[in-house]
Amino acid sequence: MNLKWKKRMILTLVFALLFPMFVLADAVPGDVVITLGENLSETQKQSLLTEMGHSEDDLVIYVTNAEEHQYLGNYISASRIGSRALSSSKITLREAGAGLTVESNNIDWVSDEMYANALITAGVEDADIYVTAPINVSGTAALTGLIKAYEIATEIEIPEEQKQIANEEMVRTGELSESIGVEEATELMNRIKEEIANNPVETEDDLRELIRRVAAELGITLTDEELNGLVSLFMRMKDMNIDWNQVQDQITKVRDNLGDFLNREDTQGFIKNFLDLINRLIDSLRGLFSS
Repeated sequence: MNLKWKKRMILTLVFALLFPMFVLADAVPGDVVITLGENLSETQKQSLLTEMGHSEDDLVIYVTNAEEHQYLGNYISASRIGSRALSSSKITLREAGAGLTVESNNIDWVSDEMYANALITAGVEDADIYVTAPINVSGTAALTGLIKAYEIATEIEIPEEQKQIANEEMVRTGELSESIGVEEATELMNRIKEEIANNPVETEDDLRELIRRVAAELGITLTDEELNGLVSLFMRMKDMNIDWNQVQDQITKVRDNLGDFLNREDTQGFIKNFLDLINRLIDSLRGLFSS
């Protein structure tokens, strides 16, 4: 762990113990946290760190396969999650109001927009997100690392139920994309959220009618199973005390950011490749408390 993060951790612990009412998140725009899958080989780790432009000021943490199963096990099969944690990511905090941007590499099932939507549901905002892996993977497990990185970077604890809902949303959107298309599935989820923000629903029947109406407006036909799955998901969201106006605002920013990203000249070629090396968080902690 670099000196900047050691100082930050010590100060946070001191203030938490002595002045618990006055502890504020010390996150600032530009702070970076990188997550690496625990089962990457050393060669793969170094390659991904270079790809993500790792510098010594970046905090590096690890995501385990057990954590992946913890957040995905209720929604997809164990075989799809797999037995190795390989997905990795980089989250860079931005100034308030900037919204989310997402870019990915070697991810073949979860789209950039699906990551953005699920992260918004989890409460993640105002950050640049990059997701990658050494080989083609579905990308489902990367959300676990991104949420974990955001919590560490901002010192904000996201409720477990909200993390579960975000993972379920990502999986359901992925399943819908197989039958109606990625863009259609993503837009359906966005429109449902926006409608709930503008016209809050009280009952399950109201929600079912809202989803039917939005799907019809988009020219999408849902099966009974797909409709029931969406009703179940959004009923859980309804009980989570989510700030739907904030969700709507973040969705708008994601749309704007995506348009800006696609129109940038440097996006037309293949990007990224930078620097350096890494130490496990646990090794850094041992060094911190033994010194």
